[in-house]
Amino acid sequence: MPLKLPRYVLREVMGMYLAGLALFLILQMTDALSSTVGKALTYKATFSETGAAFLGILPTFVNRSLVLAVPFGILLGLSRLQRDSEVKALLAAGVRPLSVIWPLLLPFALVGGVAFVNAGSVVPAGLDRWDRTWYGIFGMANPIPSQDRYTYAPPGALYYAGRVLNDSSGAGAQLSGVMVQRGDEILTAQTGRWNAQAQTWTLDSPWVTRTGQAPAQQTGPVTVPQQDRLEPPPPDPKKISNARLRAELARDDLGREARRDYTYQLAARYADPFTPVAFALAAGALGLLFRSRAAATAAVIVFIAGFYVLWETMPTLARSGAVGPEVAAWLPSVLFSLLGLGLAWRLNR
Repeated sequence: MPLKLPRYVLREVMGMYLAGLALFLILQMTDALSSTVGKALTYKATFSETGAAFLGILPTFVNRSLVLAVPFGILLGLSRLQRDSEVKALLAAGVRPLSVIWPLLLPFALVGGVAFVNAGSVVPAGLDRWDRTWYGIFGMANPIPSQDRYTYAPPGALYYAGRVLNDSSGAGAQLSGVMVQRGDEILTAQTGRWNAQAQTWTLDSPWVTRTGQAPAQQTGPVTVPQQDRLEPPPPDPKKISNARLRAELARDDLGREARRDYTYQLAARYADPFTPVAFALAAGALGLLFRSRAAATAAVIVFIAGFYVLWETMPTLARSGAVGPEVAAWLPSVLFSLLGLGLAWRLNR
């Protein structure tokens, strides 16, 4: 009996898992497809453009569904066995409860492997394709690369710009919210221009403040030397591969907030694929404790809602510095793993 148990339980659970995978995919795709078709009709997009946009977002739906279908499959699969007293018969035959749970970990570890590969390369490329396709449909150019809160502090000086909008050529940039401090002189202006070839900043009609003097506004532009290199701003971490994330993190000039974003995104791409295993452990233990399908259905809702709240909250906490990026990325999976271990310990008593 114990030798046949893994195959017997897995057949029931995996059948429910595939049903849940299809369900979550359909739910997400239905909403995305309706909004995509609506926008496509409004902006007279071609069939190929509409298809390219939809295929770009599809890998994201697949990854979410791969994870969310795990508690659905395990809890409903085990509840069916509980309802027909098959689990009770197995336990009465001497099969230990943990012997029912452990076989569930391996197939969902393989699911996590698929999610890891998908999240590391396919999803980022798809999100980038999604945005670029819609810019084409809307008849808009791609957004100008920008960097917020730029700071450069060579010896004896400080250069600051609230926003740097890079030119497509890379030879210059538009500046907003500019301040330059050199010795006892401070220049401030609403706008300015960065000439990367001449290595200068030109401030438009700046206010000049010197020690012991009242601020005075200049009637024309003022050009000051600026020796820093004009680098393109860091790309969106959600749209680049794991290798590119590591390369960006190796940069010395990466801003603090951007570094937290990149660190969280890279850590999450390793932590999220571990979630199916954590779900399998916790949901397997819960499935043996519950005796009714209603309780199993409620547990599915609690699982998904709890994970979603954590999954949506952690990036904000990581970006603000309230929680370390690595801790924020791994916390949902770790909490569900601890829950599963606690429930498994209770079953084994």
